[in-house]
Amino acid sequence: MTISEEKKPIFRGEQVYLAAADPEADASIFARWMKDAEFVRLMDTDPPKLMSVGKHKEWLEKELLEERSNDELFFLIRTVQDNRNIGLIGLDGIRWVHGDAWVGIGLGEREYWGKGYGTDAMRVIQRYAFEELNLHRLSLTVFEYNQRAVRSYEKAGFTMEGQARKFLHREDMRYDLIFMGILRNEWERMTAKK
Repeated sequence: MTISEEKKPIFRGEQVYLAAADPEADASIFARWMKDAEFVRLMDTDPPKLMSVGKHKEWLEKELLEERSNDELFFLIRTVQDNRNIGLIGLDGIRWVHGDAWVGIGLGEREYWGKGYGTDAMRVIQRYAFEELNLHRLSLTVFEYNQRAVRSYEKAGFTMEGQARKFLHREDMRYDLIFMGILRNEWERMTAKK
């Protein structure tokens, strides 16, 4: 048996596949997503900033495609069915000595929210991190008001590990920052059941 007969494709799930960014084609999509207040509030603790399509293109070229340190990897999330760019996912802060990394994900196309696309993308990046990169642990943070994401991460095997109380200020309210993680052996047990 060859490796390709035994293993699933590295960057493909059931609903999505991971792809490299194309600054020319993707800059306008990113600019549109960043105008969506809910998307921005789910993605980042920083206040929203509006950037032109040209600035997004420059950001994609500089931050994502130029020679980077080997502690971060970034991918687009595209649908298997119609090749549509629906989001982004990446590993950051990879500490090779310890075998751990932070994972971040965002779906910019609202019609794909709550339909399993994010969970599928997370499973693809987990497989890549644990099987190809030989990492031991993945960590992430999520805002307490993003319960849809918490459920998705739990479906992908992440466990709540703690929280920073009243960490985030949004619309005159304070919210906790939740820390979640998964170890390779937990992921292996979970995927062995399938």
